[in-house]
Amino acid sequence: MSIKIIGTGSALPQKTVTNYDLMELVDTSDEWIKERTGIGSRHISTGETLVSLTAEACGKALENAGREAAEVELLLVATCSPERGIPCAACQVQSAIGAKQAVAFDLNAACAGFLFALNTAYAYVESGIYKNALVAGGEVLSKIVDWTDRGTCILFGDGAGAVYVEKSDNGGVLGFVQHSDGTRGDVLKCDSRALKNPYVDQPMETEYVQMDGREVFAFAVRQVPASILEVLSKTGNSVEDIDLFVLHQANKRIIEGIAKRLSINLDRFPVNLDRVGNMSSAAIPVLLDELNRAGRLKAGMKLVLSGFGAGLTYGACVMEW
Repeated sequence: MSIKIIGTGSALPQKTVTNYDLMELVDTSDEWIKERTGIGSRHISTGETLVSLTAEACGKALENAGREAAEVELLLVATCSPERGIPCAACQVQSAIGAKQAVAFDLNAACAGFLFALNTAYAYVESGIYKNALVAGGEVLSKIVDWTDRGTCILFGDGAGAVYVEKSDNGGVLGFVQHSDGTRGDVLKCDSRALKNPYVDQPMETEYVQMDGREVFAFAVRQVPASILEVLSKTGNSVEDIDLFVLHQANKRIIEGIAKRLSINLDRFPVNLDRVGNMSSAAIPVLLDELNRAGRLKAGMKLVLSGFGAGLTYGACVMEW
């Protein structure tokens, strides 16, 4: 028994910010950004929230699946940029879409968050606890980005994606691998609230996202191919068996480096980061929705999904569409 994606959905803020727009904020250029990242534009919130974007994506996934919100038994939201500490974003989304029967909670594994949430749904359904789930990844990263730092503000975008999954005895997820390396977490970090109470008042160290780009790049091009090969071995597949590799959309150079290490042609690595940037946990489900609605995902196709990011967290799964 496994889980199978029955429907997909996504939502992006209305405002598009191009590299030329960023030239008005920091010392950069369209050529410089594209050469180093492959990004040409991104969507930035001007009022849309994590909850509103994720609820919209979930609604579209249910519509695509032909299901009602009242049928959902489990609702998971992967995010590292919620509006509130409590209640969790998933409970707010539950309220917004009317999924009254769903158990709802959040996960935070940064850019690997959606993949970790999908594996969590797989575990619940495979164990027989639930029969279906809505799994979403959503971010409003623009509120934790330093818009004076050209090394990070050029990278990130806002958005949300979701999938509706059901128990399946035919196809679906074939296998997962997940890993974490907390000893290297400082290469990509952002503090939450500082400790402040009647007995202590500590300054906040990193109010915005801080990243050691070289270390993150080295980590991704080394560990992601390893995790992909691990899950392929676990499921009895080879790289030749996979139709598409749907990776976290962090940086075009990273994707190129991964493809080179695996000796796979880049045309099997779909990308949308040129239009949406790095959306952390939203990246994979938004790309899946684009591929699905464009008719590029056919029954029986085999996909590898791989997420990687802060934590450091990374992993991969093989699924049959």
